Amino acid sequence: MSERPRLLITGFGPFPGAPSNPTMPLVKRLSELRRPALEGVDISSHIFHVTCATVDRELPQLIAERRPHALLMFGLAGRTSYLRIETRARNAITTTFPDADRQIARKGVIVPGAHAVSFGPHIARLLRAARATGIDARSSRDAGSYLCNYLSWRAIEATRTASGPRLAAFIHIPPLPRSGTTLPQGSPRITLDALVDAGEAMLMELVKLARQESRRTS
Repeated sequence: MSERPRLLITGFGPFPGAPSNPTMPLVKRLSELRRPALEGVDISSHIFHVTCATVDRELPQLIAERRPHALLMFGLAGRTSYLRIETRARNAITTTFPDADRQIARKGVIVPGAHAVSFGPHIARLLRAARATGIDARSSRDAGSYLCNYLSWRAIEATRTASGPRLAAFIHIPPLPRSGTTLPQGSPRITLDALVDAGEAMLMELVKLARQESRRTS
């Protein structure tokens, strides 16, 4: 591509029920990767405070300042024992569970009258890349109705603008041992190292996709 690929990796901070969010160390590890295949690639990271207002304020700022070609976003799925690669965002937001500022949404939808929106066919390639590392990764059509789904919706919106990123993906990770959350009974304990390996594989795939997209549109 004519310019250096730019990727933004995001996670979330603590929220009610999750005083320690494992997306934070995962994003840190991924943003510090040094690989020959990543030479010439600009990787930056950001941790969102878990409120809709924060996403609405900071996501547009990040896109304007860092101009990422792709977004790789992570969130915690506290009751899931495997890696969930989301295929879409639902037009839903919880009116019962508070955000990190103890605020509760008054309306149950993000955009009145809108249907669910999809990330795109590239998600299948990310799923294959993650599975190739040996991790239990599965596609998901339900990103919930909390901040993970909300960020997914706003990110997909951004990819449909002229100045936004070309690609976006949202990955739900399971709780990690000693992360401050309760693991589902009988679930395997996926380690941070395993998540980093899978995250790196998806990151590499997004770099390839961003370059391909650039060639297609140039």
